[in-house]
Amino acid sequence: MVRIGMLGSGFVADFYMQGLRDVPDQRVVVNYSRSEERAEDFARRWGVPQWTTRMEEVADRDDVDLVLIALPNHLHHEAALLLAERKKNMVCTKPLARTASEAKEMLEAARSAGVMHGYAETEVFSPAVMHARALIERGAIGKVISVRSREAHAGPHAPRFWDAQLSGGGALLDMGCHCIEAARYFIGKDIRPVECLAWGERLYHHDKTQAEDSAVLLLRFEGGQMSVTETSWIARGGLDLRNEVYGTLGTIFTDVTRSTPIRAFVMGAGAGYVVEKAEAETGWVFPCVDEARIYGYHEEMRHFVECAATGQTPRESFEDGYVVNVILDAAYRSMKSKKWEPLEV
Repeated sequence: MVRIGMLGSGFVADFYMQGLRDVPDQRVVVNYSRSEERAEDFARRWGVPQWTTRMEEVADRDDVDLVLIALPNHLHHEAALLLAERKKNMVCTKPLARTASEAKEMLEAARSAGVMHGYAETEVFSPAVMHARALIERGAIGKVISVRSREAHAGPHAPRFWDAQLSGGGALLDMGCHCIEAARYFIGKDIRPVECLAWGERLYHHDKTQAEDSAVLLLRFEGGQMSVTETSWIARGGLDLRNEVYGTLGTIFTDVTRSTPIRAFVMGAGAGYVVEKAEAETGWVFPCVDEARIYGYHEEMRHFVECAATGQTPRESFEDGYVVNVILDAAYRSMKSKKWEPLEV
């Protein structure tokens, strides 16, 4: 039995609990929130026996084997260093940090402590994406030479995302981290990314943020492969999450939010919850079926629990999160320089 401490009580923590729902041999024994009201409400809703507003209390507990960091971006660094000091296995949500320097300190602290460190990048645990990777490994589409990934919606659900000082960036950091890691997963992590070129602008949300609400990133790999990342906070109609993988002998498309198994035309009382960031529940709707599973929350939680139980190294670790942060840092430099920027990874 892997006993889990949950840091956070919001959007991501709820998805983690949904992901853990069908994972055997685990139990969340305590949750933390900065708000007493939110901590208590989260514990009540999910049947967590104890809650606290002190992060140290979770880190110091002997009955916690694994800690899930489901906190806002600006708290990842603090939480990871605390957990490393207390020798706790940990998993951190995306992006690993606001900057590569923060991510490097988190990685080095976890390595020095000798603890398990997992990077909860849901995209590469999505069943559709995992199946696409299995096809690639079989040689079904030959050598992967290009990847195009898109993640877009109409804007974040919480005020902190709009504040670049707290979050670390805008749409590119918020969602580009998914697309970057998807490209590494499809192309192969043994193939090093070498340079990037990025564009980002604030096209619409001038009254909400000083960060970019739209961005495009070109990432070139040492074997000549190219990935294209498209991110947007101005795309209406709910979450748009797609990948296109082009190989020498074929092509793979994944689309888990628009090409769902169910479509409905609704004129009555409304469809209810349709998909993350949905803006309407009438007219034509395309509800996601078991959203936490298709996004990858179930598979990643199962994987990290198994790693904690057996002492294995997760296939997504802080090292991967650090590489993503290095690429994002270079992308933001490129937005300013208007030039290709080299990568030191």
